[in-house]
This record gives sequence, structure tokens and C-alpha cells, in this order.
Amino acid sequence: MTIQVGIIGYGLSGSTFHAPFLANLPDYNIYAVVSSNSDKVKKDLPRAKVVDSVNQLLLDEEISVVVVATPNATHFEYAKKAIEAGKHVVVDKPFTVTTEEADALIRLAREKEVLLTVYHNRRWDNDFLTVRNLLETKALGRLSLYQVHFNRYRPLVQHSWKERQGPGAGELYNLGSHLIDQAILLFGKPKTVWADMGAERDGSEVTDYFHLVFGYESHRVILHAGSLVRQAGPRFELHGDKGSFLKYGLDPQEAQLKQGMLPGDTGWGEDHPDQYGELVTELSGLTVQGEIETLPGRYQAFYQGLAEAILEGAEVPVKPEDARDTISMIEYAIESYRRGCVVSVS
Repeated sequence: MTIQVGIIGYGLSGSTFHAPFLANLPDYNIYAVVSSNSDKVKKDLPRAKVVDSVNQLLLDEEISVVVVATPNATHFEYAKKAIEAGKHVVVDKPFTVTTEEADALIRLAREKEVLLTVYHNRRWDNDFLTVRNLLETKALGRLSLYQVHFNRYRPLVQHSWKERQGPGAGELYNLGSHLIDQAILLFGKPKTVWADMGAERDGSEVTDYFHLVFGYESHRVILHAGSLVRQAGPRFELHGDKGSFLKYGLDPQEAQLKQGMLPGDTGWGEDHPDQYGELVTELSGLTVQGEIETLPGRYQAFYQGLAEAILEGAEVPVKPEDARDTISMIEYAIESYRRGCVVSVS
């Protein structure tokens, strides 16, 4: 059985993060795309139909999966329509703008007995996979601090919906949703949230800097992003009572996708050795220091997992409840910043 897919939106997300995997995994066929840029779609996907409206796509009975790859503020509306049409749905991250919207979609998917999942692809970043494996081995002992930076140097404000005032705009929803999802996957929801955020670039209308501190029983999680960082420090920094781990650099898969690379190509998802992380730990009373080879990244795992869920009844690759918790933490962060205090997570 080939899974027939309809994609709503063919901008950066649809064309770079969804279509390449769907077009190259044998379980899928991209049947139709909603886009105003038919030339771009036909160049990339010559066999796909290009349709003018979401309603037209949803009326097509051949399509069983709909990918919502549109601006954040439209995720709820389009996902709701797709679920009501009886389609399985993939929503690009962030899931929705509010937890109320997320809960409504989760309930509706259960009622309609369709699958609902969210494209949190950075669960399969090479650095995060390496950190997750390191934590499972207890190489650092009892964890005290988990700190992640997603810094970029983008001094000029871009003419994009992500950088204009509106629901779901700004880096807290953009990069923040990635970092929060990773933290929750590792540690669950925190007990407390403290947040600082702001617009640090001239002319910025939205949050382009944030610093979040999640409080857990025995450790802290710090999630940070800035837009005026020309020289980045460590991306991952972990400390425990037996050791520390530092990792520089950024997972290469996004850049590789933009260059036209795909899973299976030489070097896909792999780090250069000069970006391997450094581990300092204690082993049998001795201090051991050395490089940790980065595990290969594998964004393709998301759509492989979704095919297994549709065809074999496996669990979806990202539970919508997890993605809902990420939106909840964004709301707690906004509340913390507005009130200027630490807030408790209920």
C-alpha cells in the first residue's frame, strides 16, 4: 500500500523539511500540493497535482495523509479541517499557538479515529541523539545542569511572517519549540519556569531573544537563543557530579537538505570530527577526558515512523500530547516574563 499525501504549503518548510523525505521513502507518494507557486512544485515534484485551495485538496478521497506546512497561526484551522475530512494529519512545529487549540485537535482526532502527529524533527538532530545516549549511560553521574544554546547571527530583520507581529510569531515559537520539546522528551515537564525575552535587533517586532530556566527536582535546564551572536559558544553543555560534556556546532541536516542531499548520501547527518563533543568524567577513580563521536542525525526517522503507525499500527513518531506540553511551556514562559517571576507548573 502506498500512502497518498497532500501537502498544504510549499514554502521553506514544505519544500525543504517534508517533501524531500516523502518523495524518497517508498511508502509515500506526494499526490497533491496546495501552493501559489506551481512552477516550483512542478520542478521538484513533476507527478504531483497543484491545487488552489485547502478545501479542494481535502475533497480528494485518494489522499489519506495531510501535511500542514503553513504559518503558525493557520495550523489549527487547517489541521481541524483535515481531521474533519477524515485524514491523518502531520502538523509542522509548533503544533498550535495555544494549548486550548492543541487540546481541541487532540480530542477531534480521537473522535474521528485518525492519527495526529507533530513534526518535531530536531528530536533526530545528531547532537541531541548523542546527548540522549550519553545521559542514558549515566556517564555524567547525577545531572546538575543541562544547557542548550540555539544562537544565530541575523542582524537584519527579515520580511517574513515569522518576524511580524502576530499569533505564533517570534523565536520562542520557532526555535524555542525545538529546545523545549527536546527537554521535555529527556526530563518530562519541569516544576517551575522562569523566562527572560525581548527584541534585541533594531526594528524587530517580535521576540528574537529568549532565556528560559526550567526547574526540576535535582537539576536545572537552561534554554537560550539569540539573534546577534556572531561567535557561538557551546551548543550543548551538561554537568553532573561525575563529569561534564561540551558540544559545539549545529546538526548539518538542514543545511544538507538545502543543498539537495538526502538520507543515504555520503555524510548525511554526520559531524566533522572537529565538532565531536568533549567528555570529562570519572572512571574507577581516574579522570578520563576524550572526544565522543557524534551519532548520525536521522530526520528520515519521523516519516519512517509515521508509515509504521499507518500501516502497522505502531505509535506515531511524536505524540500530540507531547507537542501540546511544549505549547504549554511556551505559555508558562510568557506568563513568567510578563509577571517578572518564577511560575509553578501545574
